[in-house]
Amino acid sequence: MRNKRFNRYYLLACLGVLLASFYPLWMGVRVIADMIMDGTVLKENYPKYIIPYTPISIAILAAVGLMPICMSKFKKYAFGVAVIGAVALFFGVELLFEQKVVVTTAETVTKLEDWQMYMCYQPPGGWWGETVTTYKQQTAVEILMGEYNPAFKLHFYVISVALIAAALNALYGFGAMIKSGDKSRVKALSLQSVCTLLFLGLCILACFTAFWRDGSIRVSPLSATLMVIFFIILGVTAGLFAGSFLLKKSRFTAIWIPGIIASAMTLLMYIGEMILLHGHLYIYGSGFLFESLPGIVLAPADLLVILASGGITTGICRILRNGSR
Repeated sequence: MRNKRFNRYYLLACLGVLLASFYPLWMGVRVIADMIMDGTVLKENYPKYIIPYTPISIAILAAVGLMPICMSKFKKYAFGVAVIGAVALFFGVELLFEQKVVVTTAETVTKLEDWQMYMCYQPPGGWWGETVTTYKQQTAVEILMGEYNPAFKLHFYVISVALIAAALNALYGFGAMIKSGDKSRVKALSLQSVCTLLFLGLCILACFTAFWRDGSIRVSPLSATLMVIFFIILGVTAGLFAGSFLLKKSRFTAIWIPGIIASAMTLLMYIGEMILLHGHLYIYGSGFLFESLPGIVLAPADLLVILASGGITTGICRILRNGSR
C-alpha cells in the first residue's frame, strides 16, 4: 500500500515540478534554438533571467526524476546525495550557459554572464535629486565590456542553492514520510513548503518587476517593503530547512541554530547586494533608521531585518519542537 501511495506521489511530484518549470525550460529552449541557428541571441529575443532559473529547473527536475533510484540505493542518505548532485548539475548548466551563450546588442557582443549583469544593474541617479559622487557610475557599454566585479553573481548563487535545497527537502521529505510512515517532520516540511513557494513567488515577482525600483538607491516604500519581505523569507526558508532536521536535538540546537542560520543567510544576501552596488545598499527611507552606521554599510533598519529573519525562524522552531513532543 505504501509503495502505491509513493508511486502516486512520485508521479504527482514529477508533474508538479515539470509544470512549475515550464517557463524557465521554455526560455532555455528558445535561447539554445537561437544559438544553434544564429550563433547568438539578439537582445530583443533574450528571455529575462534564463540564468539562474533554467539551470535551477533542470537540476530540480533531474533530482525529482531520480527520487526512486536515490531512495532505493542510498536509503537515509538519498536526500543528501540528491542535493549534492542537483547543486553540481545546476552549476554545470549555469556555467555552460554563462560562457557559451552570446547576446548581441546595438553596442557590442557579450557573453551571457556579462549581459545578466547589465540586466540586473540599476545605477542610482541620485538620492532625492542629490548627486552620489562615491558611487561608481557605469555606462551600458562599460558593463557589457566586463568592467565589473563578477562576484555580483553571489546573490544569484545563494538564491539558487537555497531554492534547490529547500524544494528537494520538501519533495524528498514527503516521499520518505510516505515510505516510512514516520510523520514527525510533517509540520516542519509543510511550513518549509509554504516558505519555499512564497520565496519562489517573490523571486518571480522580482524577475519581472525588480520590485519596482526606479534606479535610485533610495527606494519607494512599496519597493522597500517587498525587499524586506524577500530578505526575511529567504532567511526563514533557509532556517526552516535546517530546523526540519534538528527538531529532536537539544533545545539550543533545535531552536537557536536555525535562527542563526536564517540571520546568516539574510546577511549573505545583503553582502551580495553590496557587491552588486559597489559598496552601497538600497536605502529603505530617510532618517537615522535608514542611514549607514559609522564604519559599516548596514543601517539600523538592515540590522533589524537580519534579526527579524532569525527571530521569526527561532519562534517557529520553538513552536514546532514543542508540538513534536
